[in-house]
Amino acid sequence: MSQLFTNENNSLSCAGCGAKLQTESSALPGYLPATAKPRDPSICQRCFRIKNYNDVSEVTIDQNEFLRLLGGISATNSLVVHIVDLFDFEGSLISGLQRFVGNNPVLLVVNKVDLLPKVTNLNRLRNWVQKQAKQEGLRTVDIVLCSALRSTGFDHVIEALDRYRKGRDVYVVGATNVGKSTLINRLIRDYSDLGNELTTSRYPGTTLSAVHIPLDDGKSIIDTPGIVYPSRLTELVPGKVLQALLPEQTLKPLVYQLNEQQTLFFGALARFDFKEGERQSFTVYIAGGIKPHRTKLERADELYANHRGTLLTPPTAEEVNELPAWTRHSLRIPRGGGQDIFISGLGWIQANGTSGALVDVYAPKGVKVLLRESLI
Repeated sequence: MSQLFTNENNSLSCAGCGAKLQTESSALPGYLPATAKPRDPSICQRCFRIKNYNDVSEVTIDQNEFLRLLGGISATNSLVVHIVDLFDFEGSLISGLQRFVGNNPVLLVVNKVDLLPKVTNLNRLRNWVQKQAKQEGLRTVDIVLCSALRSTGFDHVIEALDRYRKGRDVYVVGATNVGKSTLINRLIRDYSDLGNELTTSRYPGTTLSAVHIPLDDGKSIIDTPGIVYPSRLTELVPGKVLQALLPEQTLKPLVYQLNEQQTLFFGALARFDFKEGERQSFTVYIAGGIKPHRTKLERADELYANHRGTLLTPPTAEEVNELPAWTRHSLRIPRGGGQDIFISGLGWIQANGTSGALVDVYAPKGVKVLLRESLI
């Protein structure tokens, strides 16, 4: 079946990123060489390169445009589906979403649940998500745990859409790299007669404008651009490093018994110093592409200065200077345990001791670092 995708102005748009198609400038979103016009579906040159070569050309999108699209939701009568990445929960939750959506109901879809160890208590996990969302001021009609990639819990997502949509449009919102387009592609393949899929990529900003996907009842699913948050490490690293940061397999917890005055390096991306406290264990949850390196705190500065980009990788020596300089975050872990040290885009370190501790975390300037109640 031939299907044309339109943007919010009903202009012919790229079936991949949603940008209005144009033939004037290859530097602007939606560029389509004249020779490519007959293709069905019509996709811009950028999406063609993503799809066939995993090659992303730089196209600058104004962050204000993202916020304008979000702000328009409050004037509609819609169901809002907010997709977040469980691996980067605090980093991918849209800050202040409630004021953008008005009185429209919000369904919170928590993706990538497959990354957690299989012994994880899903009821406890759902309660954890509910508590964290409430602390951020987000009111939800329901929370669904799923894995768009593995199809785990996908039936529950469909059931929730049927339950809460009530004949309305559905706006799908989320930060970049949370699996938003992957989930929508599942909807297109399994629950519509469309033959096309949206473009998915491991690179930020793949969707450039709102893409309207028609439903049988005359309503639409609207895929909005991913919000780009520079507070996430995944937004700052060179493209080649992104693959190492984003886990695809179940996380394998790494347990370290540390004495005070010991340091863990996570490549040349971040550093964890156990400054004060009784000997205790810390469990690291990061992607397998990042190998921690342990050393004494007294040697840490010298080690970093001499070996970043070589012994301490990623990034490589050629890429390491592309990242902002590190900022130090001093965190005091309270007595009683049950705390994570969260580094947005990298993962988290679970403090297992009950006697408290003082730790320093170094990460590129602007990256969100915080203490939270333990996820696991």
